[in-house]
Amino acid sequence: MARSLDGLVLAPVADQAPGQVGTRTRFTYHEEPAEHPEAGSRVWAEYAGGDVVRGFLVGTRAGDRLDFRYVQLKRDGRTASGHCVSTVVELPDGRVRLEETWEWESQEGTGTSVVEQLPS
Repeated sequence: MARSLDGLVLAPVADQAPGQVGTRTRFTYHEEPAEHPEAGSRVWAEYAGGDVVRGFLVGTRAGDRLDFRYVQLKRDGRTASGHCVSTVVELPDGRVRLEETWEWESQEGTGTSVVEQLPS
């Protein structure tokens, strides 16, 4: 299992469609053990930047798999929410990458994205 996500700041490696997260969006992750070890760990993050004024995600981690829901407020005043499953990958330089498959629940659309830990 890759190291903990707690305290890591990640950013998308490419822009998504307008009104969504992009290379200027920053995610600050948190992780803590669940009360029951079989439940994996709890993960959550706050994010903002680009077309996103404020966003939150919350979910669980089992091994190198994250499963979470997200909700965000966009600059145009609209909100959006969805579901994402990510695989945690440790890069050769020790940074973390999340390879994501997501789907909107508040509107039409699905896709994939990659976010990586920013160099320190």
